[in-house]
Amino acid sequence: NMNFLPGIWWSLPLILVWATPPVTSSWWYMGAVGSSRVMCDNVPGLVSRQRQLCRRHPEAMLSIGRGVAAWTAECQHQFRRHRWDCNALERGQRLLGRVLLRSSRESAFVHAISSAGVVFAITRACSQGELKSCSCDPKKKGSAKDSKGHFDWGGCSDNIDYGIKFARAFVDAKERKGKDARALMNLHNNRAGRKAVKRFLKQECKCHGVSGSCTLRTCWLAMADFRRTGDYLWKKYNGAIQVVMNQDGTGFTVANKKFKKPTKNDLVYFESSPDYCIRDRDVGSLGTAGRVCNQTSRGMDSCEVMCCGRGYDTARVSRMTKCECKFHWCCAVRCQDCLEVVDIHTCKAPKSPAWMART
Repeated sequence: NMNFLPGIWWSLPLILVWATPPVTSSWWYMGAVGSSRVMCDNVPGLVSRQRQLCRRHPEAMLSIGRGVAAWTAECQHQFRRHRWDCNALERGQRLLGRVLLRSSRESAFVHAISSAGVVFAITRACSQGELKSCSCDPKKKGSAKDSKGHFDWGGCSDNIDYGIKFARAFVDAKERKGKDARALMNLHNNRAGRKAVKRFLKQECKCHGVSGSCTLRTCWLAMADFRRTGDYLWKKYNGAIQVVMNQDGTGFTVANKKFKKPTKNDLVYFESSPDYCIRDRDVGSLGTAGRVCNQTSRGMDSCEVMCCGRGYDTARVSRMTKCECKFHWCCAVRCQDCLEVVDIHTCKAPKSPAWMART
């Protein structure tokens, strides 16, 4: 599917946490019709190890593209009610790069969710027979036992270990070239993201026997929906731990002694986040001017919090909605089209000259 290639390669450096320049249309053509060597050698931002993996597994790059789509959508879902809503991804890679350079909690989440997205996509591709280098989990064969008794491994168990191995080799390659604090932070959060996907691997079974009596069960392991991983990493984002490098430069220690030492499942960060209230490209902030807010909420999406105290505008709009829906036997639901009038609240733009000078 050559039409899918541009979306993959444009977004791929975001997985690698690189802010790359635009690519010309002639390059896309060359990458689409040329050899894997030509294609991989022209992807900007890749380190040598990543180019080697790209040449060796060119079909995996399509899967990584699907992983990009999964994690960007999940990031935007999790931050949809916050001042920073992860939509910097849609506005240009340079803007996202500014966010990631700060070593903030947002950067920690992006590293974790993008690493998880690669694991999820590669593992799914293995199970669906799309990759030459892997298939279903070869270790899930023969008989086994669980709390419900004996069962036979059957079907196609997701090969999560291969997905993790590939993602670790590909995504971590750039960070392993560096020995600084940010590289160690990124590697930690990448690993937390990979572990999160495996955390929700679940056993599914099918019963065999007379009238489904379950005299024999066939079971396999399957990944949960990616939303489970996103929800889990969102909790880790909210509980992320601020750290500093230890004295020998090999690991972290908590910045505040009142907090617990981070585990391998926790997200870590160095710098406090900006407030994201105003447009400031230096920190990767689009600001909240024009963002829709919730007048009745008391949370992060409330007009007071979202608009940073600047106030909001209200517009009355009409829209068509489904109403008076009735169930008809059998088996349809029929609705009427109703005109609904609602108030939409959007944040005012800042007026202060000091604020305007920073945009």
